Amino acid sequence: MQPIEKPQAWWIFRLGSALLLVGQVWLHLLQGKVCLRRTVEHMVTAGPAAISPVLLVNGFAGMIFTIQTARELAQFGASNAIGGAFALAFCRELAPILSASIIAGQVGSAFAAEIGSMRVTEQIDALYMLKTDPIDYLVIPRVIACCLMLPVVTMIGLVTGIAGGMFAAQKFYQIDPAIFLESIREFLAQADILIVLLKAFIFGMVVAVIGCSWGLTTKGGAKEVGASATAAVVTTWVAIFVIDFFLSLLLFEGPAL
Repeated sequence: MQPIEKPQAWWIFRLGSALLLVGQVWLHLLQGKVCLRRTVEHMVTAGPAAISPVLLVNGFAGMIFTIQTARELAQFGASNAIGGAFALAFCRELAPILSASIIAGQVGSAFAAEIGSMRVTEQIDALYMLKTDPIDYLVIPRVIACCLMLPVVTMIGLVTGIAGGMFAAQKFYQIDPAIFLESIREFLAQADILIVLLKAFIFGMVVAVIGCSWGLTTKGGAKEVGASATAAVVTTWVAIFVIDFFLSLLLFEGPAL
């Protein structure tokens, strides 16, 4: 039974470490312990360096969603409402989730692998010898970078998804782009945009914290570094969907509960 239970216990330990790391990050931020130079470096990694796959995924997702939705709505003579359906589903949910998932796979895994390599090669122990806190030097710049850049990346991905959906609606269903955009404007409120930004901010913190925490708790050698990076991505994806579920209940279904 021990070999079966050990991975589960280790995962629970790592999850608990990630939750504790969140508290440590906020405590250090309140104390003003921020390395601006390293933060800017990681902002480039989490933003411009990771934007291409986000744009591709959101663009094609917008086209796919529009094609599937338009086909059904056209049968009921509700083609003018395609943009509204697109706004309610894609803009509120799909865009932030897709963007965060891509960043988790590209940036979160890199965080886990980089810090994990430092852990197994005792570079983090060297930071302690130099009286440098790894949280200040390694974790906080990455958390700030993801929290700031993921909302920006998500909004750019959202615009790309809308452009893709508008293209598909015009190309395959002859829906005028002005009608498509007007329908989106009617259904998508300003509060929805703020919610998307809030979700992206929270997802950014999840990506950075889990990636860093899984890296800091890596033990062994090169094989374990790769395993930590993979586990960090999978855990982040699960956390994103779980958090999005509760945020949706809280923000969109709160009065009904």
